[in-house]
Amino acid sequence: MTTIRTLMSAALLVTGLTGAALAQSAHSHSDHMAKPGAGSDMQADMQKMMADMMPKPGDAPSTKDFKQADMAMMHNMHVAYTGNPDVDFRTHMIPHHQGAIDMAKVALKHAKDPATKQMAQKIIDDQEKEIAEMQDWLKNNGK
Repeated sequence: MTTIRTLMSAALLVTGLTGAALAQSAHSHSDHMAKPGAGSDMQADMQKMMADMMPKPGDAPSTKDFKQADMAMMHNMHVAYTGNPDVDFRTHMIPHHQGAIDMAKVALKHAKDPATKQMAQKIIDDQEKEIAEMQDWLKNNGK
């Protein structure tokens, strides 16, 4: 129950932040919002995407696990930008890679096909190594 409450909170937060960002964008990026209603269309798309990620009672166990991994990744990718592209790249890729690891673990748990399981394990191994490299770079560069 706590997981669902957390996911719902994250969905509401992202939806609210999207609306605020779109409202701000309408003033500062009018060339990107040339089509009337483009901001509200984008917000509606974001709301639908977040709603689709919410576990539903009829979802298969694997689907529930994938949705939980998706929501965690979306939440964890909300990292402040520093203006330093070297830092920003790594700080945003780390939760992205962790999301891939979490999804691969779902595949290992639920998949039947040996090739899927083999690919999932390779993703875990590769992404964990890359996360460690990015964390080392951040540590060694005073970030």
